[in-house]
Amino acid sequence: MSKETYSFQTEVGRLLDIVAGSLYSNREIFLRELISNASDACDKLRHMALTVPSLIEGDGEFKIELAADAKAGTLTITDNGVGMNHDDLLDTLGTIAKSGTGAFIEQLGKDGKADTNLIGQFGVGFYSAFMVADRVEVTTRKAGEAESWLWISDGKGQFTVEQASGDAARAGRGTAVVLHMKKDAKEFLEETRIRHIVKTYSDHIAFPVKMGDDALNEGSAIWTRPAKDVTAEQYKEFYHHSAHAFDEPWLTLHNRAEGMVSYTNLLFVPSHRPFDLFDPERKSHVKLYVNRVFITENAEGLLPTYLRFLRGVVDSEDLSLNISREMLQHDPKLAKIKSGLVKKVLGELKKKSEKAPDEYATFWDNFGAVLKEGLVDDFAMQEKLLEVCRFATTGADAPTALAGYVERMKDGQDAIYYITGEDPALVARSPHLEGFKAKGVEVLLLTDPVDEFWMQHITKFQDKPFKSITRGAADLDKVAGDANKDENEKKDDAPNLDALIAAFKLELGEGVKDVRPSKRLTESPVCLIADDGDMDVNLERLLRRHGQMTHAMPRVLELNPDHAIVTKLARRASDNADDAVLKDAAHLLLDQARIADGEAPQDPAEFARRLASVMERAL
Repeated sequence: MSKETYSFQTEVGRLLDIVAGSLYSNREIFLRELISNASDACDKLRHMALTVPSLIEGDGEFKIELAADAKAGTLTITDNGVGMNHDDLLDTLGTIAKSGTGAFIEQLGKDGKADTNLIGQFGVGFYSAFMVADRVEVTTRKAGEAESWLWISDGKGQFTVEQASGDAARAGRGTAVVLHMKKDAKEFLEETRIRHIVKTYSDHIAFPVKMGDDALNEGSAIWTRPAKDVTAEQYKEFYHHSAHAFDEPWLTLHNRAEGMVSYTNLLFVPSHRPFDLFDPERKSHVKLYVNRVFITENAEGLLPTYLRFLRGVVDSEDLSLNISREMLQHDPKLAKIKSGLVKKVLGELKKKSEKAPDEYATFWDNFGAVLKEGLVDDFAMQEKLLEVCRFATTGADAPTALAGYVERMKDGQDAIYYITGEDPALVARSPHLEGFKAKGVEVLLLTDPVDEFWMQHITKFQDKPFKSITRGAADLDKVAGDANKDENEKKDDAPNLDALIAAFKLELGEGVKDVRPSKRLTESPVCLIADDGDMDVNLERLLRRHGQMTHAMPRVLELNPDHAIVTKLARRASDNADDAVLKDAAHLLLDQARIADGEAPQDPAEFARRLASVMERAL
């Protein structure tokens, strides 16, 4: 087959520009990345050989070999793992198959010199070779296939692929990556330097990493060691390897579970939000092993999707080695492992939230929206999840636990009040909050998309019902107020609203479900609410946006009896209910309520005409 020339995927080209510009503060991690890739290739083949033993016939000992040639200026990393064929090379070394790659790379390159932690959310693996090499050659042969392939690139936009022949061809399966080192990277050809790098970053690799006849790493799976024998540095480097990440692990969970099903887990919570956290597929990234043999990286049923931020490994001797991925989904032993893992993780998160609330606040900012998905998906764990959830509130600067909210409830308050929306700033200024603020009643401010949906599944916490302040009447009469006056006492000279309400109902017709005085407003003239039993305003908005509803439901328009606009309109209505000003005012106030909720006027052109008319009369 003749040599083929390809251009890198646009995102890869941009990524290589960033990498070449000294992205990393310590370039030595290129070797960690390439050894990690070699280890993954060996893991994959070892699993494949469970069902097709002939793939490793005659070469059953997996290993990774390093060879430095100072005279030629090359460093070679060789493995006898699964290898690649022509199509694998095109799919693996030339593209980045992750959704949203373009947007991420753009964010990465904004500051000229990108943050190491940012790139860690993405993981560049093989492409880090171009930090130290001005040319990279990859010779590879896929297990079970006869042809060898040669991939070559200088990392400047193009690469070539051709069938390897003669001395260039591989005699056996696996991959050899040859780095032609840059002049300023010759230090990485020194044996002592290489040994130090492997010991520092790759000591945990489960396959021997050899240089000549010497194994440079311990070569035992780190999770099989007692936790007391593993240092924080070793945990960190294993996290970097298993997660292909560069940040520090925020929390490490290493323990052995014994019982009907025995397993070991070494799990990490990242300190930064992974790049693909909100990918629609919501895949797990915890690797499943059986007796230290790698099975799969995304076993469905090992962990719930709301814990998909976890990285690391789970290893059990009680699962079958040759179990298929399809069988795994229905294996009762895996279900027991899942249950134990979830309880352990949530238990550790609760401890962390109590011992280090400031650190936990950072965790919640990164992963809270994902964790709350469990309130919808996992009925059995709802109570434990609610204990570790945090919520923005009008009563505190930092997100609060529900238990803290309940402790601060006012005398006479019998519900946990909340408001949902999409824009935190808009929700915090909502007119619906006015009466509650006047009474000193705390309200949860829920602005994650999942909030509307878990509220449909959970109705109470510690026997206190959740109540939306944008639905139903605001009955605050029983709550002991903080204000100097009782907002519910009618002013002596306050006009009767009956005539105004009747005029508004007649003018607005089916545009509103009802018009009534408000007990929740203290500053704004009007607001719109959902009636008791109707769908909450924000939930309806979300459903309409996603095409699950076509028409908006009519809402209740509430009028503030103490607002100057309302009192003056009420007096006009008492004198002449057919006043043209009242008709314009009815529509303008309805639109004003919609605007306060972040929505557009029902008829923008009519809104503008009426507003101009009212201003003209006023001037």
